[in-house]
Amino acid sequence: MKASAAPTEHPADLDGLTTAAARVSGAVEQVIEGKPDVVRLALTVLLAEGHLLIEDVPGVGKTMLAKALARSIDCSVRRIQFTPDLLPSDVTGVSVYNQELREFDFKPGAVFANIVVGDEINRASPKTQSALLECMEERQVTVDTVTYELEPPFMVIATQNPIEMEGTYPLPEAQRDRFMARVSMGYPSQLAELAMLDSHSSTSPLDDLEPVTDAREVSKLIDAVRQVYVAESLRRYTVEVVTATRTSRELRLGASPRASLHLVRAARAAAALDGRDFVLPDDIQALAVSVLAHRLLPSPEAQISRHPPEEVVRSILAAVPVPMGGARGR
Repeated sequence: MKASAAPTEHPADLDGLTTAAARVSGAVEQVIEGKPDVVRLALTVLLAEGHLLIEDVPGVGKTMLAKALARSIDCSVRRIQFTPDLLPSDVTGVSVYNQELREFDFKPGAVFANIVVGDEINRASPKTQSALLECMEERQVTVDTVTYELEPPFMVIATQNPIEMEGTYPLPEAQRDRFMARVSMGYPSQLAELAMLDSHSSTSPLDDLEPVTDAREVSKLIDAVRQVYVAESLRRYTVEVVTATRTSRELRLGASPRASLHLVRAARAAAALDGRDFVLPDDIQALAVSVLAHRLLPSPEAQISRHPPEEVVRSILAAVPVPMGGARGR
């Protein structure tokens, strides 16, 4: 349900944002057939300064989506293949003693990039997964008591297989909570899969994908998203939705305050992608499942009744009253 909003002209920076976002979406959709909603969510997370978790069965294009988004932006990109023998120092870096200078030199790990693609993140041990905790939350790496800043923009796009698959480890709760949103690719439609057979069978479409923007422009777009207005009533609505997950009998772990922050940031980015400089209740409702569900742990009763967290979030959205005030009221 949409709150009333006074007509407003699009600011010049939001016009530029929608134009740049359309270019990136068009580039990624050349590779990912028939998944515009998934591509939009990935863009939303990028502009909201978040991290994206792509979860699904093997072979549906998780890594292809991550690589396509990374390649469409002219910035530094590093890929980490998570395996059981991967060490935390492979991710963050290590200090190596230089005998000539008689001092330690820091050798940066794979996380020192604008976009880090973590492939099959849940195939590494929890110890190695946890090497990303500081990077994702504080945009920095601490090795041997020395802290190194990560250059903005910084985004982790991780893929994982469902936990029931062989050779996987569950992501720690603290790790999951640092991902702004989780998306499931799903199987393509028959038409999209047929088009994929035509375009992917001989060559990879990634080979022809050229960057359509760069890190500097992305940083400017992120600054524009920060200016999107969120009314007091919508901030309260967000907190009420998140609080309801903590009191639900169907959940043994509700969403954290970080989840509230992530939901508001994502709503700002979604509004900006639509060319608005204010957030509507629709923005929050549309993103709530993607932002909240992966942080929640169902109760034993909910597991027995096969009531997943996604359904619990939808039930909460149906129960919490939607604010009716003006979205642009200041």
